[in-house]
Amino acid sequence: MIIYRGRVFTPVSDPFVSGEQPAWAYFRGGYVAVERGKIVSIGDWKTRSERIAGETVDFGSESLLTPGFVDTHLHAPQVEMIGSFGGHLLEWLERYTFPTESRFADPEHARRVGSFLFRELLRNGTTAGMIFSTIHQEATDIFFEEAESAGFRGIIGKTMMDRNAPEYLLEDAEASYRGSKALIEKWGKHPTLRYAITPRFAPTSSPRQLELAGQLKKEHPECYVHSHVSENKAEVAWVHELFPDAPHYVGVYDHYGLLDSRTVLAHGVHLTDDEIALLAKRGGRVAHCPNSNLFLGSGLLPLRRLLEAGVLVGLGSDIGAGTTPSPFNAMADCYKVQQVRGDVLNPFQLWYLATLGGARVLSLDDRAGSLEPGKDADFLVLDLQATPMLEARTVHAESIEDLLAGLIFIGDDRVVRKTFVQGREVSRRI
Repeated sequence: MIIYRGRVFTPVSDPFVSGEQPAWAYFRGGYVAVERGKIVSIGDWKTRSERIAGETVDFGSESLLTPGFVDTHLHAPQVEMIGSFGGHLLEWLERYTFPTESRFADPEHARRVGSFLFRELLRNGTTAGMIFSTIHQEATDIFFEEAESAGFRGIIGKTMMDRNAPEYLLEDAEASYRGSKALIEKWGKHPTLRYAITPRFAPTSSPRQLELAGQLKKEHPECYVHSHVSENKAEVAWVHELFPDAPHYVGVYDHYGLLDSRTVLAHGVHLTDDEIALLAKRGGRVAHCPNSNLFLGSGLLPLRRLLEAGVLVGLGSDIGAGTTPSPFNAMADCYKVQQVRGDVLNPFQLWYLATLGGARVLSLDDRAGSLEPGKDADFLVLDLQATPMLEARTVHAESIEDLLAGLIFIGDDRVVRKTFVQGREVSRRI
């Protein structure tokens, strides 16, 4: 057993739902005890049980131990095009995204980008995520290999597109089905990796391809479904033109059997009440990507409306329309977006969305998202004095709420001192 000491903070339930008990736990002089990759116990160091004994690693009071962050939506191949200037969604795809993704026909290029991406995510404190690949089967296989090598907990899928994109990124619907199935059979039962059936979004898939995606889901119900929905008003109008018989955008996915509790749809900025009700009925989840929505001018997510309807929501970086993999930025931008909408979120709610809330969206909350006995030891050691500005801010924090606020609005990758997945150190700040 290894016992890690320092300040300890973890969400334990949903802070958007009022209850008699706090939705979080905090120990100023705390510990996390880990054995064989699992959390055995957490609590106050002074009142711990005599049974909690073993090697001790003391990070001191200037460190905060907290769950690893969960990124519910990002594009692996787009990490090299972060910050590409200009354009709304559909224009941006044509100008930057499709040419960038074409380069992943080269396995060596995929290996370089994959190796960088997963180590960069871990360096930023993201220990789990749901990830788009490209249409290329070999590149997707390489992303799985690099995630495994880095120690990242990932849900990855080969993008399915057979229309309304450049010819060099289109794939016959049957070939896309076969390539996806082969990857499911190889990676679908990995201990820390899972497969997501991944139609890019409704406009780039023909009815036949969506039918085959639904067939994959029937054949492999344990698989996730990962796509986009209602990010941009022009996109929504396009979907209505392409699928005139569908009641709405969400209804397209539902018609083809692609909507259940393992479905994660990115954005959802312009969802109607009927679409939100259908998501709640089927158990579909939404990845909120505030940085990306601001960057592309897509709109402001009505977060509270989704949550009150019973739809689970987590935070996504949406690399590369999102301009940083930092979960701190995702939390800060989420706060600002809701501020503009007239809804004030507190630090506990923001931290929940980035950790346990995200894990619930990805159906990983039985093993990740919080520091609780029996769960995998996926946790971070955050340096509360990582920068002069942060030190000046946190040294005067009078409560854990104030301390979290300082981290959310000032923190970045420099804060993450160490990252652990299943009790194994997978990243450290040099």
